[in-house]
Amino acid sequence: MKNDMKLVRRAKRGDVDAFAELYAGIYKDMYRFALYTLRNTSDAEDAVSDAVTDAFASIRKLRSEEAFKSWIFRILSNKCKDKLREYAGKNETGMEDIEELALDAGSEMTECIQVRKLFFELADEERLIISMHQFAGYTSREIAAILHMNENTVRSKESRALKKMGEWLQ
Repeated sequence: MKNDMKLVRRAKRGDVDAFAELYAGIYKDMYRFALYTLRNTSDAEDAVSDAVTDAFASIRKLRSEEAFKSWIFRILSNKCKDKLREYAGKNETGMEDIEELALDAGSEMTECIQVRKLFFELADEERLIISMHQFAGYTSREIAAILHMNENTVRSKESRALKKMGEWLQ
């Protein structure tokens, strides 16, 4: 963590290598978040790429070195929200990439695929809230601020979505 703060300070001064090192440390989490949210590999890659480009261009504006991860995930979540708005007009399913999501599932592959398919049956907003909490590590308060919602609303939407998935599994 202390090393990350040094890297952030260097990146804020324009050190490309420092920014690349920070990015290398969180790329997998960013990609996983985008893939779970968007359900499409190329859209997830695009969202991550756009988020990283924007983050690099504006890192000097980052106020607190400790906030780097939440800051870059906020940028990524906004990119994903933009893409979800596009999906709403196209009515895409995004299920074509479900096999990629189960690569690391091993012997539990069938169960993982089933859970992930159910996850994708959730509404976009429910999926976004769960993704932000489970995959990006945001708290309910942070999600509420990003999505411009009440903190209790975020918690209840997440709870309902998880309950819904649990009922579907039974």
